[in-house]
Amino acid sequence: MVKIVSWNVNSIRVRLPHLIELDKTVKPDIVMLQETKSTDENFPEEEISSLGYQIIKKGQKSYNGVAILSKAPIKKITDTLPGNKEDIQARFIDAQVQIENPFNIVSLYLPNGNPTDTDKFPYKLDWMGRLKKYAQNKIENHETVIFGGDYNIIPGSDDAVDINKWKNDALHHPDSIKIYREIINLGLSDVLRIYNSKPYEFTYWDYSRGSWEKDNGLRIDHFLATPSAVDRITDCQIEKQFRGFERPSDHVPIWFEIK
Repeated sequence: MVKIVSWNVNSIRVRLPHLIELDKTVKPDIVMLQETKSTDENFPEEEISSLGYQIIKKGQKSYNGVAILSKAPIKKITDTLPGNKEDIQARFIDAQVQIENPFNIVSLYLPNGNPTDTDKFPYKLDWMGRLKKYAQNKIENHETVIFGGDYNIIPGSDDAVDINKWKNDALHHPDSIKIYREIINLGLSDVLRIYNSKPYEFTYWDYSRGSWEKDNGLRIDHFLATPSAVDRITDCQIEKQFRGFERPSDHVPIWFEIK
């Protein structure tokens, strides 16, 4: 069994003590990180390698940044989402886990898209369209892939306390949801919902307005798995307690186990 965590750490250097705690208590084999907010040169490689992880990273100064840390043999396939050669933002890594029955994992940090009346929203929709093509190709090739990360998408009414407040926000805008559903409808499964159907199971709480204290969160971090991947997955849960730590990320780790 391989345990794989996805976590938007909102700065790998600030959250390094929490990553060490994750390694000690959750005991993942692989960690997919988003929003590392670190260049490749400033990534805390030595500290993380000392925990036994191989590191694949794509950094960017001050914002974005993704990485995959693995105690299993792993090989980078690509760190660029095809379809726009001018897009230099560090938001995507596809890697193959090279065990007896290999499979691919994608650590992705989907654009937020707000404010919707700026060029950030068309960028989000274009990025999602490119992700859809990428996922479609994987499914048509019958590949075993799990797309994990911060999607910046609130899928439905069970994923926010009051979904109506988000209708004009890029996270639940009809245009965003339309493409997200098209991606799901390719044949991908929302893994958490297989193992946890309870409403209001959140992965993110804003830093302001007492969101954490009131449990006024959002579910915006997801694992979407191809059919051959779903057949091998045995569990998926959220590690909510990490939001209560001192100097926490506004997101918490989410994990799945795969045979």
